[in-house]
Amino acid sequence: MKNFSTGAAWSLAARGAAAAAFACLAAGQVQAATNCTFRPNAPDQHLVVKGDTLWDISGAFLEHPWCWPQVWGMNRDEIRNPHWIYPGQVIYFDRARGRLTLTRPGAGGAGGQPPLVRLSPQLRTEALGPDGAVPAIPPGAIEPFLTQPLVVEADALAATPRIAAVPEDRVYLADGDRIYVRGALQGATNFQVFRPGKALVDPDTGKVLAHEAAYVGDARLVAAAKPGVDVHSFVVTRSVQEMGVGDRLLPTPPTPLRNYVPHAPDKPVAARVMSIASEATYASQYQVVTVNRGALDGLDVGAVLQLYHAGRTVQDPGAPRGLFGLGGTRLRLPEERYGELFVFRVFGRVSYGLVMQVSTPVQVGDAATSPE
Repeated sequence: MKNFSTGAAWSLAARGAAAAAFACLAAGQVQAATNCTFRPNAPDQHLVVKGDTLWDISGAFLEHPWCWPQVWGMNRDEIRNPHWIYPGQVIYFDRARGRLTLTRPGAGGAGGQPPLVRLSPQLRTEALGPDGAVPAIPPGAIEPFLTQPLVVEADALAATPRIAAVPEDRVYLADGDRIYVRGALQGATNFQVFRPGKALVDPDTGKVLAHEAAYVGDARLVAAAKPGVDVHSFVVTRSVQEMGVGDRLLPTPPTPLRNYVPHAPDKPVAARVMSIASEATYASQYQVVTVNRGALDGLDVGAVLQLYHAGRTVQDPGAPRGLFGLGGTRLRLPEERYGELFVFRVFGRVSYGLVMQVSTPVQVGDAATSPE
């Protein structure tokens, strides 16, 4: 596997300190967090350049990039409604205060001390554009997952309209072709067309939480069904895969806000990796996975989870054995933390996460939990 980067290991003391520090953050207190340690070789400053991400910049200064809000003194409102950082700005490490700032330490303060000015890092709330603001994570890695319904929750699937018929002379549908749709449109006129795939089953409960879905194109309502007619008339406006009878429609979602400030969830979250978007056996850095927790469980956009492999069970070589050398004691090894997951799209019970630092491959069934 390629593209693995090793995250720093946490001590038990650091895990305990993290919970207390984020309690202060949620209350809006501005103070240095003991668990958010700076790297021993952290630079005095960093010039923001095109191609930087907030995660990369954070990692240059901090042992744990998700600690960014704490070292800027951000509260929860500021995390959800951040501002922007641009190439050309300089981020300074104020060692005396244990903070990052956009003001050079010692500049403008009495007695050579910097003024206490609360500055929040600034993030775009949409894709990179002409103004070139810095994104939190690599935008290209998640772009298709922001607007296309690649995961459809179970309760939404049954209510979706479906393609019931196509013109008789059409085997493959292309842009401009008519399709006939049956089902309630709920007032929408623009839809995405998808093909339901395999069910995503919660590893903990065995319940179907969602279905994987292949995005096949877009369609626009031409004429709603009239009395005596069973279907609505649509026109295909975009086709990226073969589209046909049985495919489902979902209203085109609004452009999502992309306020990606890395932070711990508001409350403890214990999730499991349900699927790997590439349908591979393993996932590496900057690949997308789904987890079995969502907004109803306390996750929001920008939440960071730590990835763990389940503890293995091994034979104790020093334990007494029975007749013919059989039996003996088996040992349960502890879970091993090996990376971090950045949540960037959240549904009710399912979320998308981008794999960040990992030292070993991500597997379906791995634990993804709140930083401790």
